[in-house]
Amino acid sequence: MTDVEAAARRFIADVWNATREETAYELVAEDCPGLGGTGPAATLAWHRDRRAAFPDLRYKIVDVVASGDRVALHWRAAGTQAGQFGPVPPTGQVVSYSGATFLRFDDNGRIVDVWSVNELFQVLQQLGVEMIPPPPGLTATGE
Repeated sequence: MTDVEAAARRFIADVWNATREETAYELVAEDCPGLGGTGPAATLAWHRDRRAAFPDLRYKIVDVVASGDRVALHWRAAGTQAGQFGPVPPTGQVVSYSGATFLRFDDNGRIVDVWSVNELFQVLQQLGVEMIPPPPGLTATGE
C-alpha cells in the first residue's frame, strides 16, 4: 500500500466515519477547496451537515486505485435520516448509495484537491421524494 493510499483510507476511516476532526487538520491542506470554503474547516462543515441529517452514516471502501500523488476511491454509504436533508424533513428512512472520491496529495502527504460524485438522486428517491419531470416545452426557468 502506498503512503497516499494509506492516507486516503485514514481520511475515510477517521474523518468520514469516526468524525475525528483532528485528523482532518492533519490530512487536509489549508488551500484544499471544499464546499463553501477551503481547508479542513470546509471539509468538516460539509461532514457535520451530512451527519446532522444522517447521524449513523457510515462509508465502506469498495475499491482503491492509487498512482503517484492521486487516489481514486469507490465507496458505499448507508445511514438513517434522522434530521433535515435539504428540503426533506426527517423520515427515519435508511438510505444506501454509492459514490467515488478522487484525492490529490501534495509532497507533504496532505490532501490538496477533492472531487466526489455520488448517487444523490437515489438518496432522494429512497427518502420518498417524488421526481416529476417538467411538462414538454417548459425550460428550467419555467418559461
